[in-house]
Amino acid sequence: MTQNHRSDGRVVPVTVVKAEPCIVTQIRTIDRDGYVALQVGTGARKRTSKPIAGHLKALGTFSRLREFRPAMTDKIPDLKVGDKLDIGQFAAGDKVNVTGYSKGRGFQGVVKRHGFHGSPKTHGHKDQLRMPGSIGATAPQRVFKGMRMAGHMGNARTSVKHLEVVDVNVEKSELALKGAVPGARRSLVLIQAV
Repeated sequence: MTQNHRSDGRVVPVTVVKAEPCIVTQIRTIDRDGYVALQVGTGARKRTSKPIAGHLKALGTFSRLREFRPAMTDKIPDLKVGDKLDIGQFAAGDKVNVTGYSKGRGFQGVVKRHGFHGSPKTHGHKDQLRMPGSIGATAPQRVFKGMRMAGHMGNARTSVKHLEVVDVNVEKSELALKGAVPGARRSLVLIQAV
C-alpha cells in the first residue's frame, strides 16, 4: 500500500496491484462442456507438462491458468482464443470488486477471532482473562452449529466490493485501487468491473 495525492490536496490510501495481461486460452460452451466459462492464462513458465502444452498449443506457457464464469451464465463475451485482456479496459474513477484469499492467521482465540472482550482481571477470574465463557444451556447436550469459538482464522476467500480505481499505469501494468485488498503480498487476486 501507498498513498496518492489528488489535485485538491487530499491524500488517498491506495493499493498498487500488478495486473499482468491475460490471454484467453479456452472458451467453454454448453454444447461441448455443459457450462459457459472463459479460461485465461497469465505469467511465464520455463517448462510445462505435455498435456498442458498440447492444450495451450501455440499460445505459449503460462504459470497460472484460471477459469471464470461470466455474470450471465448463458452468454459469452465477444472473445476468441488468443485474445489479450489487459488493464487498458479500466479508467480512473471506475468501480471494481476484488476477490482473493485473506491472510492466514492460524489457530486464534475468541478475543482475536470474534472480538470478545474477555473477563475482568479481578474477583476470582484467575487464568480466565481471554476465555470464551459459557457456551449455552445443558438441555440439548450438544454444541449448536455456528457457535463462536476458537479456531482457524483467515486464509478464506473474501471479496472487497466497490473499490475505486485511482490510477492506471498501462506501461508498468499497475492498477492503483483506493483502500485495501484481501491477501498477502504477491498473492493472486481477481479484479472485476462492477
